[in-house]
Amino acid sequence: MASRSVPVPCDDAGSMPLHVWVPEGGSGPGILLIQEIFGVGPYIRSVAQRLVDAGYVVGAPEVFWRFAPGWEASHDQAGLEASVAKAGELNPATAATDCARAFAALEELDEVVGTPGVMGFCLGGTLAWSVAAGAQPAVCVSYYGSGVPQMLDQVDNVSCPTLFHFGNADAYTPNEGVDALNAAIDGRDNFVLNVENAGHAFDNHESEMFYDESAANAAWAKTMAFLGTHLPA
Repeated sequence: MASRSVPVPCDDAGSMPLHVWVPEGGSGPGILLIQEIFGVGPYIRSVAQRLVDAGYVVGAPEVFWRFAPGWEASHDQAGLEASVAKAGELNPATAATDCARAFAALEELDEVVGTPGVMGFCLGGTLAWSVAAGAQPAVCVSYYGSGVPQMLDQVDNVSCPTLFHFGNADAYTPNEGVDALNAAIDGRDNFVLNVENAGHAFDNHESEMFYDESAANAAWAKTMAFLGTHLPA
């Protein structure tokens, strides 16, 4: 699947690369797709392919661009350890600002129709929640963002329809955190919480450690139904 890189100016540090894919029709609603700690690698590109096939224009920013440009890690134990180390170098506030800038850049592309949505996985699930709070996307889908339960003070700042996915056996997000999220969004019609019988990163088919086919398929069906309602292609 062909892509192009769009530079997103980010203060004096330079420009963040935003990888952009366009559906065959040449235009469509936009989705900012925010990476896991493994980078914009085969897994994120495969998610982009799914979305492009459904008619969306997809933009995936390189979140680690400031200190590890072009970062891609293998989805095995060694790659996990290296990626966790890289994630430790990330300034969360700066990353959130960079992603908001990437969202604005995606919205400005000629191929994008209307206000884009945002979707993220793992680290990206947390950053997607930050974008939802600060940039007002059309829709937000957050997959197992382990930082979300620590950011519940942002609930009042998110007005877009938001779908959260978690696994009930996620070692990175204790069930108490998911319970706290559930309590915080109780009674708010724009939020949906889905909990699968799975661990962390269950959608990542590149990782034998994490992938759970049943949970991945079930959650993706819910994701596409949610997008179909709130950001139809």
